[in-house]
Amino acid sequence: MPQVRFLAALLAVFSSSGVLAAPFAVQLGDTRLALDAPPGFSDVQAMGSPRLLELAEALTSASNSILLFALEDADVRRFTLGDSLELRRYVIAVTPKELQTARVTLAAFRGLVADSLRELGPLPDPKAELRPYLDAQPKGRVSLLGELRREQEVVAVIQGARLPDPPRSREPPRYLLSSSTLMLIRGKALNLAIYTSHNGPEDVEWLRTVTLRWIEELQRLNLR
Repeated sequence: MPQVRFLAALLAVFSSSGVLAAPFAVQLGDTRLALDAPPGFSDVQAMGSPRLLELAEALTSASNSILLFALEDADVRRFTLGDSLELRRYVIAVTPKELQTARVTLAAFRGLVADSLRELGPLPDPKAELRPYLDAQPKGRVSLLGELRREQEVVAVIQGARLPDPPRSREPPRYLLSSSTLMLIRGKALNLAIYTSHNGPEDVEWLRTVTLRWIEELQRLNLR
């Protein structure tokens, strides 16, 4: 799975020793969409770094086209200075390659949503504590944690996983949270994801807030 491949890449980066964010356009078939990273993040694809490209590709299936891969501004500065990346938070936006030039109907979008959610399994008990719940799952396995929005053209959920423990490491467990959003915008299907490490409840609230704001901003940018 793409998430498992990225977890391996992420662990490799963790162990290894001035871009301004602005909206930009992408052409998908005969449709032009406006994209932008959430506040505090910058798209890094134009930097042309094979290392960053590898990280982005590890986040998604080869059947998707990457439209945006953004790091926190602080990580962009670290990268330009040659320092190690923290990769505490990052975002990606993709679209299915087979649907890039096609106009996606609402029925087709609903099928895409159903297929994506089916892979995540059922929602947990809302009373379940996050870390004990993830501890009970296989390490590295991404599990559904909750829903953020469910509408005709937007479905957003929160997911999480306990990262595999590095060999011979005595560090405390590490957890990765993410939001996954499927959006139908001007006849095109977008898959947005925001990732954050989990150090406390504030990270869950941050993820929820930034995800909902990013959805609203992309809808605003693409008003007809």
